Amino acid sequence: MAGLGACAQPIAIGFLGALERADDPHRSVRKLTLRLREKGWRAESYSHRDLRKAKRAVMRALAESEDKRVVIFGQSMGGGATVKLARYLEAKHVPVLLTVQVDSFGLHDSRIPGNVRAAANFYQREWFTIWGEGKISAADPTRTRILGNFEYEYPLTRVETWPESWPRRVFGGGHARMEADPRLWARIEALIEEAGATK
Repeated sequence: MAGLGACAQPIAIGFLGALERADDPHRSVRKLTLRLREKGWRAESYSHRDLRKAKRAVMRALAESEDKRVVIFGQSMGGGATVKLARYLEAKHVPVLLTVQVDSFGLHDSRIPGNVRAAANFYQREWFTIWGEGKISAADPTRTRILGNFEYEYPLTRVETWPESWPRRVFGGGHARMEADPRLWARIEALIEEAGATK
């Protein structure tokens, strides 16, 4: 995992959803991971199926560096993995600066653990597509600030948010279009950078 070296920079873990490969260059989670690396972050993307691998990599990176800042983000099933990793780190007494879920799809992914300082949730409610988690809440509101549950709309006339492949355009609906929305991911990148600027 080349992205999680032992340097004094924050850690960012991104989780992709469904059957997507962790290194798929077309997916927004992977694109954001690579941009964060260019900005000096220790960043890596994982498939949601590789949660165990992500846990080991994070703990190893934390052990090798004095910088303990961690941010986690994910889309679809990767949003569920985001919350699972945050819970795992809570059990290890590791604080998390920020979690971001994008149309999160998973069991028990609406309750954010108390080790998370801030959390944001983005979702859509378009017809004939997967619906992600519409509302997240803090397990301990005195420790976690919910930045918001932000609904996005994807009318068919908004062509700049279409995924790159025709099967995703035809069958993915708003769920796939949200994954491909450059404005949404620019907003997420800004949230992550702001979190990383804190100590």
